[in-house]
Amino acid sequence: MTRTPLTAEDVAIYPLPGTAVPGSFTYHNGKIAYLFSKDGSLTRQLYVFDPQTGEYSLLVLPPDEGVTEENVSAAEALRRERQRQRELGITRYFWHKNGRILVPLNSGVYVQDGEGAHLRGVVTDTAYPALSPRLSPDGDWVAYVQDAEIFVVPAAGGEPRRITDGARGTGKTHGLAEYVAQEELARYMGFWWSPDSKQIAFTEVDETHIPVYRIMHQGKDTTGETAQEDHRYPFAGGPNARVRLGVIAREGGDPVWMDLGRDEDIYLARVTWLPDGRLSAQILNRHQTRLDLLVFDQKTGDSKFLLREKSNVWINLHKIFRPLKKSAGPIWGFIWASERSGFRHLYLLNGDGQVIRPLTRGEWQVDDLVAVDESAEVIYFLGTKESPLEKHLYAVSFAGEEPRRITTEPGMHTAVIDPAFETFIDTYNSITQPPVVTLRRLSDGQLLHTIYDPSIRTPDTRLEELLLPAPELVTLKSRDGDTLYGAVYRPPENEEPFTREGPYPTLVYVYGGPHSQLVSDCWHLTVNMRAQFLAQQGFLVFVLDNRGTSRRGLAFESHIKHNMGDIEVRDQVDGVHWLIDQGLADPERVGVYGWSYGGYMTLMCLTRAPETFKVGIAGAPVTHYDGYDTGYTERYMGLPQENPAGYESGSVMAHVANLEGKLLLLHGLIDENVHFRHTARLINALIKARKPYNLMIFPDARHSPRSLVDRIYLEEAIRDYFQTYL
Repeated sequence: MTRTPLTAEDVAIYPLPGTAVPGSFTYHNGKIAYLFSKDGSLTRQLYVFDPQTGEYSLLVLPPDEGVTEENVSAAEALRRERQRQRELGITRYFWHKNGRILVPLNSGVYVQDGEGAHLRGVVTDTAYPALSPRLSPDGDWVAYVQDAEIFVVPAAGGEPRRITDGARGTGKTHGLAEYVAQEELARYMGFWWSPDSKQIAFTEVDETHIPVYRIMHQGKDTTGETAQEDHRYPFAGGPNARVRLGVIAREGGDPVWMDLGRDEDIYLARVTWLPDGRLSAQILNRHQTRLDLLVFDQKTGDSKFLLREKSNVWINLHKIFRPLKKSAGPIWGFIWASERSGFRHLYLLNGDGQVIRPLTRGEWQVDDLVAVDESAEVIYFLGTKESPLEKHLYAVSFAGEEPRRITTEPGMHTAVIDPAFETFIDTYNSITQPPVVTLRRLSDGQLLHTIYDPSIRTPDTRLEELLLPAPELVTLKSRDGDTLYGAVYRPPENEEPFTREGPYPTLVYVYGGPHSQLVSDCWHLTVNMRAQFLAQQGFLVFVLDNRGTSRRGLAFESHIKHNMGDIEVRDQVDGVHWLIDQGLADPERVGVYGWSYGGYMTLMCLTRAPETFKVGIAGAPVTHYDGYDTGYTERYMGLPQENPAGYESGSVMAHVANLEGKLLLLHGLIDENVHFRHTARLINALIKARKPYNLMIFPDARHSPRSLVDRIYLEEAIRDYFQTYL
């Protein structure tokens, strides 16, 4: 079968081929709920699968289209940006063990009392959107945030009641996570129900002391307030939000404020109610080198120190904290993750926070804790024990014996385990296999049901129609002897007109920043549509994870500490030299492109290695880290007052005089994450240095273009620029 070469439209369309996969799985009374798009679009609905009968059915039918890009509120649009969410329709749901289902929609908060019941609104027709709705643990109440305050309403229906006050109209908020918590700490919630459903822990966020950063909607036809938005953006070295943690009764009243310590310049990283009714919080210092786990008496606010993690590099936050409480007795211990060995591993701690024993060890890392079977004393986790290019499900006992691998197919796995610890949902993919979802037996991984297979159920015709060869995974050494992993997309030699072999004009696709991994045995590498598209234009496309990227241990990451934009460029240069040595890359025709940190890396490659990189396309680049946020920047670079030399050398503007190649800058004008100001400052430096450049702006785009017309235009521009100048 002859496959069709890609067009710019193919590259721009979401979801990517083979990725309209069921997700957000929940077990309930032997059945499995999940979000899925039956037509293969971004718009998902809530379905249920019955393993006993093998039947699939629609669980919830929303009263309208659900969430669309056009109808979301401004607050919801920003939440979607923080979570990089593109899915539409029903995007979240909560299925309580009593059968009640909570569904947040554009028009309000809805509840359905079990399968087959009518979906009814409990919060609708409000002047302000109802944000972050959550069911109480007993399933009888719904809490949400509206106009900066927390409200509760009976899930059975009734009049909402505001339980907090003092924030509305003051610039403060109750119950919402601040910008840095969402964008950089992966904490998206600002309130938490107590286990008995009688109390709510919540944050009070004060950003009134942070100067306003205004973004103008220059492409809009309207004027006035609708043509602008104001953000309290915490720039590196400047003030952060002031955050308090309080506990309030479900009926309202005076909150009790928890004692978070003397240092007020901290991050409230995690909040967890313990099964015994106490509240806990993880407190991160401003430099992000110390993490304290505190437990509170919620009646008085008094705190008890439980444990401390310290790092000479930085603390990588995680969500692996599991209190252990057999039957009705007190908490006797915890499962905790730490990088104290240089790799993230699991530890068993006693109730006082003292280490009993490590549970995993070695030069690999635990990615996530999936489930803990306390009665059998077995922990299930995802990790990289086989390879940093893969992710598998493992089991390990509380005794810390050698982990037992459960998943078998090479590639990337995620898992959801049923409450009875009998089965698990395995979502698996690799560079040659689009995601498949199966139900398997937990004891030995045996297949029980195939829930979704793109070749069987609602097949994505693009998988058969489009030319999407898997890239070649390669291994090479940096000049310092470190092992680096890469991926090579060759022009299709058996497709006209690409019949010749290398050396090819070469494009390096780069991200290269911390907490990232581009190269792994995963389907998303194969459906990197821009790389595939450019390869089909006759370019060799290369991807390399340089030092500083993730899933390789703390030492591998730490090379960039206080010195961004240096070793990453050297590793990318070494990657190009490896390609030249293999006879694949034409050394006189090497380009580079990337977005966000990849845009920054593109600029640093052009200016710090102009002898290697001749053409670059930089999307939404950070150009000087004094213009980026506190939480991200200071973790890796320290405060600018303490590391001025690092900030200066890590600035693109410091190296503009070295620019020799062609440069295209891309940026959205309403980007609230990496402000257009970064590109504007760079342009001033380019003008001063008399360096030519090209610029393309997207007036209505934030950090990356979402509209289809913008994305098609973008892909055509990238193709044309490289074809013209390389």
